[in-house]
Amino acid sequence: MTTVIYPGTFDPLTNGHLDIIERSAAIFPQVLVAVANSPSKKPLFSLEERVYLAQQACRRLANVEVIGFSDLLANVIKTRQVTAIIRGVRTTTDFEYELQLAALNRLLTDGVDSLFLPPTEKWAFVSSTIVREIYLHQGDVRELVPEAIYTALQAKSC
Repeated sequence: MTTVIYPGTFDPLTNGHLDIIERSAAIFPQVLVAVANSPSKKPLFSLEERVYLAQQACRRLANVEVIGFSDLLANVIKTRQVTAIIRGVRTTTDFEYELQLAALNRLLTDGVDSLFLPPTEKWAFVSSTIVREIYLHQGDVRELVPEAIYTALQAKSC
């Protein structure tokens, strides 16, 4: 069975991320959403919280599994026998950065390729960074994140 991986920090997971996950799930038999620990990014949510929230957002997608990881992505790919990496790209800046990561991951995984998906127009402007900024300034992010993430943000104090 073909398994693709969609890695990211997902702090928080946005409707743009969910769109990429849903579209990947429609194309591939198995999608692994891999939530990176990324302590250097000083995430708003812990790894455990981000994994749980991603699981809640993806619960209706039968062919999607959510895991957390603190290891090198290449090691997760090898362990889980992943055949491709899914990456969302919004801008040319995203693309240039992702192109470098794709080459590095191809080298570290003995040839696993990255597939780039552009966002649907509705979510092209959404990023976790923007959502966090709006949230930290007490703005309304209800339209930008899945319901489970919105509820978690409401429960978290700024």
